[in-house]
Amino acid sequence: MSEQARADGWAPATFLGSLSPAATAEMVTLGIRQVFAADRMILREGAPSTTVVLILSGFVKVTTAVEGIETLLGIRLPGEVIGETGALTGDPRNATVTACGRVVSRLVTRADFEAFLRRRPAAATPVMAAVARQLRWANQRRTDFAAFPAHIRLARLIAEIAQVCGLPRPDGTVDIAVPLSQPELAAMIGIAQATVQKAVADLRERGLVATGYRRVTVLDPAGLNRLASGHDQ
Repeated sequence: MSEQARADGWAPATFLGSLSPAATAEMVTLGIRQVFAADRMILREGAPSTTVVLILSGFVKVTTAVEGIETLLGIRLPGEVIGETGALTGDPRNATVTACGRVVSRLVTRADFEAFLRRRPAAATPVMAAVARQLRWANQRRTDFAAFPAHIRLARLIAEIAQVCGLPRPDGTVDIAVPLSQPELAAMIGIAQATVQKAVADLRERGLVATGYRRVTVLDPAGLNRLASGHDQ
């Protein structure tokens, strides 16, 4: 399926999903099409910012190094733009972006992206909204740290990730489409690896999730959401 044919299929909260059909059709033709294999680094923290990356298919994870330890900041899905802040400000990359499975993208130069925003000034609003969502996501994690015990923080995180990049199966379970390790989950909710192991075991014992090597399947989405909301503690 061509990128143009998918112009109306992007999730509403993504950059492409927020643009007009004409602006979306133009955006997906900019730059150079590039495919990244699983675990391939797309952007490197600290590197010069010269391009914006538009994700057409697949998922990526965004990480940063905190005192030498890789910390997972979030996951981006098809239709989102990454590297926009650095490209527009000229500052070095503030995070590393890595492909989770095969990723198809468009690499758009800073000059071409700025020209697109001049031609389509309404597109600046989705760019700012994308930055605001990232800040809100980070703030929500900090709120969770203070308000909930570890197993509920983990339930809230998995439920949110499943909403964004879950693949529903006929039996009602949901496969999370990106590989997630326990250290990455621990980093996202601010707990030690030993604590996240106990939290994962708790969710398994409740029959809410099944886990394998870097894989998470939600067995009972409704039950997970109830626990995430603070019920069934």
